[in-house]
Amino acid sequence: MLKLAILISGRGSNMEYILKSVRKNNIPIEPTVVISNNPNAKGLAIARKLGLSTEIVESNGLKGGNWEYDSKIVGILKKYKVTPQNGLICLAGFMRIISPEFIRQYKGRIMNIHPAILPSFPGLHSQRQAFEYGVKYSGCTVHFVDEGMDTGPIILQSVIKIEDNDTEDTITKKILRQEHKIYPEAVKLFANGKIKITGRKTTIS
Repeated sequence: MLKLAILISGRGSNMEYILKSVRKNNIPIEPTVVISNNPNAKGLAIARKLGLSTEIVESNGLKGGNWEYDSKIVGILKKYKVTPQNGLICLAGFMRIISPEFIRQYKGRIMNIHPAILPSFPGLHSQRQAFEYGVKYSGCTVHFVDEGMDTGPIILQSVIKIEDNDTEDTITKKILRQEHKIYPEAVKLFANGKIKITGRKTTIS
């Protein structure tokens, strides 16, 4: 069976929805470990409550995209048998850039959720970018991770309408509700072998 690892830095709400969906819907994937770079991440307690093992790898000043740091993550993944052959890694609010070496090892097996309709508003503070730009619609995107900034093949997207009285905070909450729907769905599709990557495009059978 496929093995699932989730990487978090904070509250872990997407992590929680993924884990509960796997159990509720009998998704054929085994959650094995939740890893955080932040020892104070609230999501760690949630993961333990749900019966998951947790591991902490503190950044200790190492910048994102650093293989010295990521090699420790990969070591933990292999310890829990989340391998490049049978693993899926979900980034759920993991506030570090992944190194090219890590991405190449797990190519097509690392997913991320981004709070915007990519390719619009990549990077940090996407909700604020959308609000300040004055767009009428925004949303979220689940995509595979590649070596660019939020540039990997898109799996699923969900759109929200931005009303005249919306604020950055209300936009963020609207988007988060959609994230909680499409991230577990993307994991389900992957676990059932429904996603095919061709170049930078995905097709869902």
